[in-house]
Amino acid sequence: MRGLLTVFNKELADYFISWRGIILFGVVLLTAVFAIYGPSGALQNIRTELTSTTQLGATQFVFLRLFTTTGQGSPSFLYFISAFLVPVIGIALGFDAINSEKNNGTLSRILSQPIYRDTVFNGKFFAGITTIAIMLTSIILLISGLGLSMIGVPPSSEEAFRLFLFIVLGTLYGAFWLGLAMLFSVFLQRVATSALAAIAVWIFFLVFMLMIATFIANTLVPIDQTSAAQEIFRHVGIQITASRASPIVLFQEATTVILAPGARTASEILQLQQAAGTGFVSSALPLGQSLRTIWPHLVTFIAITTVLFAISYYKFMREEIRSS
Repeated sequence: MRGLLTVFNKELADYFISWRGIILFGVVLLTAVFAIYGPSGALQNIRTELTSTTQLGATQFVFLRLFTTTGQGSPSFLYFISAFLVPVIGIALGFDAINSEKNNGTLSRILSQPIYRDTVFNGKFFAGITTIAIMLTSIILLISGLGLSMIGVPPSSEEAFRLFLFIVLGTLYGAFWLGLAMLFSVFLQRVATSALAAIAVWIFFLVFMLMIATFIANTLVPIDQTSAAQEIFRHVGIQITASRASPIVLFQEATTVILAPGARTASEILQLQQAAGTGFVSSALPLGQSLRTIWPHLVTFIAITTVLFAISYYKFMREEIRSS
């Protein structure tokens, strides 16, 4: 246990005092703040809605809308987090975690001390997860503080708990990208190659997965302007199912349910359209129902992260490490 804490503290300190960590945190902070407080950010839309209407439905969960409202021409904070910020942080923290130590010859020196292999690997992984959690918590607290002073609407206890769940889910999401990057760092010798491989997977899920889902739906259930409603529903259902192979889509669905209580997942909207001919739902989901809705997403992230960690762990424990 002492060796694990030693490696954990050393890696955590390296992440926060290194230029890479400082630059990452600065880029994430500036991007997130601009998405909300920029000239065309979400805050301007929230202010407009608060001054133009007094309806109860429009003013519910105002504080959470800091994170989900899109600006004029700029995406929401939630989109930045899911599509760019968390994947970049996870990849940047893990792409050289193992192979850089081997290439520099420091790994063999570490293992020559009374420190086990699994201690080194576990310490690096847990330090990366902790760094992601600290970054997310710091950014959300900063944005919440600025938003509180500018819109004058304090968060309720339910909103605060939903933000906590968002941090937990974001940390699990970051752990997936960290595990993926460390997987390439274990299997690939060159640091640049592991970084490019992780970035390629990120771009694939971000850009090409939706295209592939559309292609699968068009192939299995082709539709046109004369197609029946049942065929259209099948087409959309297949497209939704295929797109969920992307962790980005899963995270966006789960966090939307958490931060926008009136929202539903794409599958629920499709079911409502089939049953009643409409996908609009005015009532907000209770917190317990929101948790039940995102439970499969939580289990999925934990499962795939565990698989990535197990494969990397097994490979690292079995390979030969020579001193340079």
